[in-house]
Parts: sequence; C-alpha cells; structure tokens
Amino acid sequence: MESPHPSTAFKIFTAEQWAQFEAGGLFHGAPVDLADGYIHLSAIDQLQGTLDKHFAGQQGLVIAEVDLAALGEAIRWEVSRGNALFPHCYAPLPLSAVLQVERR
Repeated sequence: MESPHPSTAFKIFTAEQWAQFEAGGLFHGAPVDLADGYIHLSAIDQLQGTLDKHFAGQQGLVIAEVDLAALGEAIRWEVSRGNALFPHCYAPLPLSAVLQVERR
C-alpha cells in the first residue's frame, strides 16, 4: 500500500548550520529542533509558509530536499501549524539522506 505522504521533505538551514552539517555529516538540529525534541521538516506545499514564518528576510539559506525513506521510522507525521501534518525527524539527520540543495 502506498503512503499518503510524500517521499521527500525539506529542511531549511542557515549557512552556518549547513557548513557544520557538511563538515560533520550529521545534523542534530537547530536550536528550535533541540528544544522541541525533533528536527522540523516541511513537505513541499508547506515550505513557503515555513520560510515566510521562520526565515523571513534571512539571506544565505540552504534548503535541503531529504529522502524520507532513508530515515525510516525516525519520521513521524504530526499535527502542527494550521492543523496540518508535518514531517518530524526523531533522529539525527545524515547527510546521505539529502538528495539535493538549493541556496537562497
């Protein structure tokens, strides 16, 4: 049976967070992720809203497309902003799960 959820999601990084991720190969989370206990991700249709709400006016952002299948059971779809289901990652994010990046 096919999943009702997309197979990829997106994580928005500051330039500094991305540099640390590339250097270390694992991302344990931004301050908000660490505070909430999971890494916040957005589906494609949620990405612009996340950019607008949490990253407005910021330069040097890196948007990484993440392969959710590579993260397996660490991904949970949970109710968040606007009662929508968002993908949350309950494990460190490995660089190997990143499919592509866009710099803004």
